[in-house]
Amino acid sequence: MHRPSRPARVLASALATGALLVTAACAGDAGSPEAAPASPAARRTPSSPSLSSLSSSSSSPSSPSASASRALTTNGAKAALITEADIEDDWTRVSNASSWRDKLLVGKVDVASFLTGKTGSQDCQKLIDGLYSDTLLGRPVGASALTGFTEGDARLLYQVGDWGKGSLEKSLDWLKSLPDTCDQFTVTGSDGGKRTVQVVSGSLPAVGDGRQGLTLTVQGTANGEPVTLGLDVAAVRVGSSGILVTNGGPSGVDHDSTRTAVQQGTQRLQQVLAGRTPSPTPTTLD
Repeated sequence: MHRPSRPARVLASALATGALLVTAACAGDAGSPEAAPASPAARRTPSSPSLSSLSSSSSSPSSPSASASRALTTNGAKAALITEADIEDDWTRVSNASSWRDKLLVGKVDVASFLTGKTGSQDCQKLIDGLYSDTLLGRPVGASALTGFTEGDARLLYQVGDWGKGSLEKSLDWLKSLPDTCDQFTVTGSDGGKRTVQVVSGSLPAVGDGRQGLTLTVQGTANGEPVTLGLDVAAVRVGSSGILVTNGGPSGVDHDSTRTAVQQGTQRLQQVLAGRTPSPTPTTLD
């Protein structure tokens, strides 16, 4: 199976990993197998201001989804979750993804820095709050499932659920507006530390009935040392159901893994909604 070439990667420091990625004592994610080591040795691509060159992909897909007629069931949501085989590389599936939290995403947005005032700051606050609590698309109105994977200090969180067609369309429109509304803003943490957040559009495969990608860069400090969190966000609508992918870590983002998760995940969801069982072997990508 042909794969896009991967850029060179660098190892993240143990200091940044320990300070940013905090696991709460919660139950494991739905449909996940036994937990694997959360920090295998791996390398990531550093995040960079050049991410702003990525373009948004929110136009209609070339071939509309034919799978929107069925309602997503609990078993169907679990079957629609991607696997390690879908994203390849050295990703390891874990059982504690529902408790993942990034400390740099906790804080209060500085309202004074917005030309649009309170309205703009509320959108940015909603963004970081939603990322921290895994509710960026709101709460599902129907069945849902969640799983996660680690590779070094990077984490890929994958959610599938029935959020309702209208709600998903509004969420995609909102995400599309964020690179303008929240292109750069400041967050103050509970310790008084300042963090600079940048938001740009991200490119996604033309899949599903609608989609939107973002890339965030969060710059702050951890234990007195400067650190940067890079994070991809990708949402896709298939009828009234959809998927949400967040991927990244202190050493940057592997955009190829984000796009692969979107491509394979959308196909799995479409198969489930069409009444079929997803193949255990991922579809070959060009």
